[in-house]
Amino acid sequence: MRADLHSHSTASDGTDPPAEVMRRARAAGLDAIALTDHDTVAGHDAARAALPPGLTLVPGMELSCRLDGHSVHLLGYLFDPADLELSAETAKIRESRLHRAEAMAARLAELGAPVTWERVRAIAGDGVVGRPHLARAMVEAGVIESPEQAFGPDWIGTGGRAYVPRYALDPSRAIALIRAAGGVSVLAHPAVPARGWTIPDEVVVRLAGAGLGGLEVSHPDHDHSQRLRLAALAASLGLAASGGSDDHGSLTGHRLGCETVSPEAYEQLMSGVGGV
Repeated sequence: MRADLHSHSTASDGTDPPAEVMRRARAAGLDAIALTDHDTVAGHDAARAALPPGLTLVPGMELSCRLDGHSVHLLGYLFDPADLELSAETAKIRESRLHRAEAMAARLAELGAPVTWERVRAIAGDGVVGRPHLARAMVEAGVIESPEQAFGPDWIGTGGRAYVPRYALDPSRAIALIRAAGGVSVLAHPAVPARGWTIPDEVVVRLAGAGLGGLEVSHPDHDHSQRLRLAALAASLGLAASGGSDDHGSLTGHRLGCETVSPEAYEQLMSGVGGV
């Protein structure tokens, strides 16, 4: 059983449509793939319609959270997408993302970067607008050579010259919303300093007490020592040791299946451990 529980499509900031993500997942030898676009389930129907034989779609979402001024991402699975309270919150987050991206485009222009809001919207298409779309516009305009260069203090990294904050949920509340909608949650990439914050163990302990179901141990940006520490922490708290590629298509080198979850952890999550 090979399951990748973290991927993105053009429904948010990935470069490939949901149908292509499904095709690539099967080509990568996966048995299950979670589509976890940022703050939206808009890609699920297209993914289901294109699901190849032998591949299971795990419906999910990566929910934007904030704790003590730091960004925290929560992966939710198997929740009811029609749940009113969860839907209302994700709509609020998406609206904030839109206004934030427009403001950041304006700041980039003030800093001399020839990036227009119209071009950012065109790159995002129908997807949820995010900073990677701004980064891609900056590459197109010749401001930087690669999207990664945008996420520093000079540009749109947290606290950067063109950075603008946005609305996000407290992670404990996000966990409660996912549980109330019948789902299970996993704390995404908790040990990646490049994302602004290495989440302390005591925070993980607190979130486990709030109903967290799993911890993303296997992630491309976690080194060996981090994985060992996170696996031990997950085991001590009874959390599933999850894993996934965090694939964003060409932005991350088409890496679906480079990280997977163990069959035991997959079954623990899919059985709703930590859910209602």
